[in-house]
Amino acid sequence: MAQRARIEANRKRYEELKAAGQLQAPRALPPPTTIDHPVAADAVIQRETVPGGWYWATPLKRGEALRLVNTTGASSVSLLAWNRHDRSERLNHADTVKVQWSATIRKGRVLLSDMGRVLLSVIEDTSFAHDALMGGSTAASNLAKYGDGPFRNARDNFIRAAGKLGLDRRDIAPCVTFFAPVAVDPAGRFVWEAGRRKAGDFVDLRAEMDLDVAVSNCPHPLDPEQTYAPGPIEAIRFRAPSRGADDPCATATNEAKRAFENTDALLRA
Repeated sequence: MAQRARIEANRKRYEELKAAGQLQAPRALPPPTTIDHPVAADAVIQRETVPGGWYWATPLKRGEALRLVNTTGASSVSLLAWNRHDRSERLNHADTVKVQWSATIRKGRVLLSDMGRVLLSVIEDTSFAHDALMGGSTAASNLAKYGDGPFRNARDNFIRAAGKLGLDRRDIAPCVTFFAPVAVDPAGRFVWEAGRRKAGDFVDLRAEMDLDVAVSNCPHPLDPEQTYAPGPIEAIRFRAPSRGADDPCATATNEAKRAFENTDALLRA
């Protein structure tokens, strides 16, 4: 009973802080993108196929975007990003959740750095089935699930990608994972919501500053599939539409507005 009372008291305090931080109700976020939404051919800069179990790293200039496509519907894609001009600034998944008062990554949300700035905006998204809480796979999680074998994992893939970017394992922070339908049940446990991803799902991430981005195509630790068989994903780097004055990523909440103000101030300096 005492524990339940503490939980309820903490929940009440959280809601009070959320209301004080937002000052007003946030704007409704846009609905999912329809799957029939191709990238214009003349906007494409680069296309890559990342096989199951492998990784890829790329620069992403401000105003460019990265489309990640779950080609077969059987992949989860973990992602890390760094400010290309100051790599001590990097993706902070905890602040992404905390500042926006939501663990849901979806169209209209942003991915924040540890400096309170926007690294990436989620401008299109067909599934809303993404994980900002658990992170990616490791050698230990693969061993426990699949047994001993040549099963690549997100943590080691990011270490390899970091090496190609002139970084090392100390620069590997917790990641976010796309096409990973993780939710939290009423008891506070992580659960996998099967059926929320499908072949052809994609997410478009617009860079709000010059970045180095690394992605890893390995099964999520909660994926119920017991065979290690991730499908390939397609990564498309393209010129994104400009951010308009009414862009939902920049205007949905006061927190997002401040994060963009912080970002724009850095780029004006």
